[in-house]
Amino acid sequence: MNKGRKISGGRYKGQRKKKLFEKVGKVRTVKLKETKKKKMKTRGGSIKTVLLCADTANIVDKKTKKARKAKIITVIETPSNRFLARQNILVKGAIINTEIGRAKITNRPSQESTVEAILIE
Repeated sequence: MNKGRKISGGRYKGQRKKKLFEKVGKVRTVKLKETKKKKMKTRGGSIKTVLLCADTANIVDKKTKKARKAKIITVIETPSNRFLARQNILVKGAIINTEIGRAKITNRPSQESTVEAILIE
């Protein structure tokens, strides 16, 4: 049998390359440093503000239901990947130590321009 042909003699179509809109973008990691943002063009002509580094977080206290801005001291734990906590990288679900107390990040900082968190203690 000929390679790349069906029993009937017809050819198999090869897989095509990925188109530009199908390709995966660069991985952005938000590090614990002085706040730094970047504006990016998105599909459809919109502009998206992306966070590259952050040192403050908007923290909501469940008891009082009030939000405050607090300085992030360090990343204590990251359930998704323990190596991210060692490098002080901010991701969703990470537990951070702030001036107010311990807090859990509730948003995706790499996709948005802020760090939102809920107070644990």
